[in-house]
Amino acid sequence: MQAALAAMAAHTVMLSTYSSPTLFSQIQSPNSHPLPHSSFHGLSVKLPLKSQFQSMFLAAAHKPLTVVAATEKAVAVPKPLTVVAATKKAVAVLKGNSSVEGVVTLSQEDDGPTTVNVRITGLTPGPHGFHLHEYGDTTNGCISTGPHFNPKSLTHGAPEDEIRHAGDLGNIVANADGVAEVTIVDNQISLTGPDAVIGRALVVHELEDDLGKGGHELSLSTGNAGGRLACGVVGLTPV
Repeated sequence: MQAALAAMAAHTVMLSTYSSPTLFSQIQSPNSHPLPHSSFHGLSVKLPLKSQFQSMFLAAAHKPLTVVAATEKAVAVPKPLTVVAATKKAVAVLKGNSSVEGVVTLSQEDDGPTTVNVRITGLTPGPHGFHLHEYGDTTNGCISTGPHFNPKSLTHGAPEDEIRHAGDLGNIVANADGVAEVTIVDNQISLTGPDAVIGRALVVHELEDDLGKGGHELSLSTGNAGGRLACGVVGLTPV
């Protein structure tokens, strides 16, 4: 009898130690009799994992939204280049083996015609052929400047003719003092572009240019204007 009471007391102590009846039932012997449970039971509530995430989401949804300031970097967009009317200017200083000499200035605005201002002294009175030649080479005097500037491979003509060399600038006329002062405005010579006259040479001739209409064998090539009295290379100058 005393042994049975001692066993019952031991089971009662174990039952009060473990709050879960399930855990207590696992340590009972299969052949033992059911024993009274303690009046104290612990309560443990566990939410499923999904419910825990839902609770966290709901809690975050009720918090005020905080926006972190974004740093922006402005990129400068290049503006199209606007070119105001460009004026170009060139000059040629003419010299030769005789007393003939002079200065010729050329100016052009944008892609408009080129204005040629001529002042040459030491000439015999009367007309003299005046041309732009292909090369700015004076190593052998004016002879090495080559033929008339002729990028379109046409025959010689007058400045106003449709068919002409680009270098055909016609005649300049010297007064009784041997001075020729004239202004020529021409659309076929330019200071820029693929057919620019910079680096070429201006030449004043001994005789009158027949403008390709004289019937001479040289009329359609040189205008039969005779020898070259003075020449000068066309070079850019400050505006």
